Amino acid sequence: MSLFNKHMFNINRALKNIKSDTIADFIHADNRKLTITTNKVAFTLDLNTIKKYINNVDNIDLEDVMLSRLPQSKSYLKIFNISYLIKNTNVSISTDIVERVLHLSYIFNNIILTSKPHAIKVSLKSDIAVI
Repeated sequence: MSLFNKHMFNINRALKNIKSDTIADFIHADNRKLTITTNKVAFTLDLNTIKKYINNVDNIDLEDVMLSRLPQSKSYLKIFNISYLIKNTNVSISTDIVERVLHLSYIFNNIILTSKPHAIKVSLKSDIAVI
């Protein structure tokens, strides 16, 4: 196990020990700072746990820490005025159908969905959905 993987494993084990669902997924080091990214916004207890781990490490070899990568972000998208029922049927639109349509569109060529889209009927009497 490389030193990088060892640090990631130990940080995530410490986070798991405090019953956090935050996961450290990336480390970058340069001459003056160490950057650790997590899968979500870390709470104070998470940050204190990570800080405690780093303070207890004698030496972090910069050659064993992963090189930097492009940042990733999560955004939310709402699609309005979509028919809630599939044309000429009484079947409501499904997550699989929405995903297929999104993947067929050139607009979504470089986008990775981090969760399943949800179709929500605008109102009980409406036949329109918001994705």
